[in-house]
Amino acid sequence: FYVLYFPLGPVWLWYCIRSGSFWYFSSSNPTITFGGFEGEGKKEMYDQLPPELYPRTIYIKPGQPFDEVKRQVADAGFTYPFIVKPDVGMKGILFRKLDNEEQLKKYHEHIPVEYIVQALVDWPVEVSVFYYRHPTEKKGTVSGFIYKELLHVVGDGQSSLQQLVETHPRAKFRLAEMKHRHGHRFAEVVPENEIFYLSYAGNHNRGAQFTNLHNEINQDMHDFFDALSHKTQFFYGRYDIKTSSIEDLKQGKNISILEFNGCGAEPNHIYDCGMPLWKAYATLLKHWKALYQISRHNHKNGTPYWSYRRGKEFLKESNKHFKLLEQYD
Repeated sequence: FYVLYFPLGPVWLWYCIRSGSFWYFSSSNPTITFGGFEGEGKKEMYDQLPPELYPRTIYIKPGQPFDEVKRQVADAGFTYPFIVKPDVGMKGILFRKLDNEEQLKKYHEHIPVEYIVQALVDWPVEVSVFYYRHPTEKKGTVSGFIYKELLHVVGDGQSSLQQLVETHPRAKFRLAEMKHRHGHRFAEVVPENEIFYLSYAGNHNRGAQFTNLHNEINQDMHDFFDALSHKTQFFYGRYDIKTSSIEDLKQGKNISILEFNGCGAEPNHIYDCGMPLWKAYATLLKHWKALYQISRHNHKNGTPYWSYRRGKEFLKESNKHFKLLEQYD
């Protein structure tokens, strides 16, 4: 990450100087803490989305008696399996699919921060859509559209899960992580043609692979995300979505927004698509320019930049939080 971005550092610094703020991006999405750069809770995002556009979700405090947790889960109508993850999280850390009450109890006793219980979305297609819109414009830009292939192996009816992992082109480099997560099942033989998901997190650093769908972007997609941006005041960021099909997503139906990542989101459509480095840099610079223009406008119209001290302290606490999550992951 740092090797990739280091040559672009002077451009980022120039935007800081021009805006007079080290945290010029903090005004980009006024309704999200720090513009969604880092450390924002998922509840902030879900509370602004239409309920039908995100999975059923409840919030669990750490240290609650487990009987209360069970009651809360039952009252919300959840049945196994479902998803759990920290309310303030990143990169798929402590993201889990739970299949039974024993796993929920173990997770609850293990996790040190507030987390969410969320319905498992069964739709087969997971994508990311990058969108930005200048606040003075009615229409924005869908700049990125990728399909995510979750890290998985396919059984042959003869090989054990461990053997499948050790011969997988990406999973074999994550053997320690795979042992930690699935070691209790390593000896099992995966039936022929059965898909075994090694991770349900659609993140690059969790082994997901991306396919660029830029040619699939059409006017219907622009219209859907324009309308959503006008409702939410999300001006810049990336939506992680599950849907029944690419065609349904284009029409804005049968979709569930898993997350909205604000101004800290990478335009991840630069990866896994054979894009030359110079073009990736051009793409990043185009997005940074849009981010600067959006943030500058919002600042001039009543959304103040964060002070240097406030931003520094927030990032310090955020980094401490994520280091804690990594220890428990």
